[in-house]
Amino acid sequence: MNSFELYFRLGIQHILDLKGFDHILFVLALCAVFIPRDWRKILILVTAFTIGHSMTLALATFKIVQVKSELIEFLIPVTIAITAFSNILRPKPVSGKGVTINYILALFFGLIHGLGFSNYLRSLLGKESSIWQPLLAFNIGLEIGQLVIVGIFILVTSILVGLAGVSRREWTLIISAFVLGIAMMLMLDTKFW
Repeated sequence: MNSFELYFRLGIQHILDLKGFDHILFVLALCAVFIPRDWRKILILVTAFTIGHSMTLALATFKIVQVKSELIEFLIPVTIAITAFSNILRPKPVSGKGVTINYILALFFGLIHGLGFSNYLRSLLGKESSIWQPLLAFNIGLEIGQLVIVGIFILVTSILVGLAGVSRREWTLIISAFVLGIAMMLMLDTKFW
């Protein structure tokens, strides 16, 4: 297996790893207010998150940005909780400026999430002669993994909201409350306290 493929797989595994389910929760929180016909908005939102994640992952890997891991371990569930809570306050997406704010938040929160994996990735990349290609491969894998989560979410939403008659608002509130509850437990479980 070549270096690109190795890091591509590592990116996919990073996002789909059930032991580190914080990324999955965040993607669910991002998608919770949308229904399948909003797939373009979801794609842009998830890509904004990936861009933010990729930026700080690169900056931290090059040791340009360094933040204490305890703080990042706390801030990641905070970003998840904020996203889920905002869904509860506003269970339908707003058009215009509201969507722009969602994209900016996804990008900003992606910056925080990118710092969470940087130490491990930096130790792996230290063995590489050039880290640009592995970093790119990892981030492409990350985006593909997120799209898998989004695809599953859209399928389940289509079945429950589209076919089974669950209201869009109730679905958003159920997903968001579930994610918020887990995020709160994750915040309390960090070593930040």
